[in-house]
Amino acid sequence: MDEADLRRRLPPFMHEYSSLAEVLADRGLASLGDAYVNLVYSLALSKISGKPVGRKLDSLTLASALRKSDMRGFLPGRVDRHGQADAAEALIVYGWLSGAVSIWEAVEILAREGEIVENLSELLKLTLRRLSFKESV
Repeated sequence: MDEADLRRRLPPFMHEYSSLAEVLADRGLASLGDAYVNLVYSLALSKISGKPVGRKLDSLTLASALRKSDMRGFLPGRVDRHGQADAAEALIVYGWLSGAVSIWEAVEILAREGEIVENLSELLKLTLRRLSFKESV
């Protein structure tokens, strides 16, 4: 997807971000990301169990996934666990809003066998790889 396509796809409430750090620090994205990540997680659990499930991911799990994905260094030094979780949620929802990772692809990744922290870390790394920031992990 080229830059012009990305601008056309972004919802009107989003601006273009020049860096990964800018996305990770966006409180509005984090708030939207909280709802989105919980939906994706609930859909993954529903897929696994074969019945509708509604769950929320806790901050510890999201913060652990962010650290495991080696993105902690893109945040200021004194960001607590909640801030790290917010950053993970912001990146995941930005990846979806920008068209880098579909909701169903995210569901598939979270529904894989294994630890949820590992699966979330893989989703974060995939999202970053598909976005066009200069930073890489």
